[in-house]
Amino acid sequence: MRLVVMVSGSGTNLQAIIDAISDGELAAEIVLVVSNRRAAYALQRARDASIPTLYMPLKPYRERGLDRVQYDADLAATIRNHAPDLIVLAGWMHVLSPAFLDQFPRRVINLHPALPGMFPGTHGIALAYDAYQRSEITHSGCMMHYVVPEIDAGQVIAQAIVPIEPDDTLDTFEARMHAAEHRLIVAAIRTAAKTG
Repeated sequence: MRLVVMVSGSGTNLQAIIDAISDGELAAEIVLVVSNRRAAYALQRARDASIPTLYMPLKPYRERGLDRVQYDADLAATIRNHAPDLIVLAGWMHVLSPAFLDQFPRRVINLHPALPGMFPGTHGIALAYDAYQRSEITHSGCMMHYVVPEIDAGQVIAQAIVPIEPDDTLDTFEARMHAAEHRLIVAAIRTAAKTG
């Protein structure tokens, strides 16, 4: 299975995929890691694992008066050259439009640090922690879902509940969430490969 992994940050979830492949837990090859941020440490993780990388920022498009649709179309064309079976958004901080998604129907999946219908968009972990402090929820979790134009609203592939403990700080809760994400992203890639 050929994977393209799209990232914007430190790449701990990318590392979980790399490790699962290396350990023989996931029958896949990462053929490209894409980032829209030059400083994303995920790019270094990919280089350390001898995985090809692509840095493709939106800013030059904006400076030329082009919109996200053109960016997404060009990004899709570039990725299509790598013939991915699955595109994994692992901390990719950019909403993809139909100009991208329509090129890869049911082949783009996303990791989101909240349960279905809860805390869409950014800062899901902090929002859940704050909601727990207000006694609005007793737990949170993470999910992998197929990507649709609506933010974090696609069909769920897999999810994991992560409890919030009374003595948790945001840091301890976040660490437990990330551990759950690392397990979930590998399991969801396997599931999507079978059902996609």
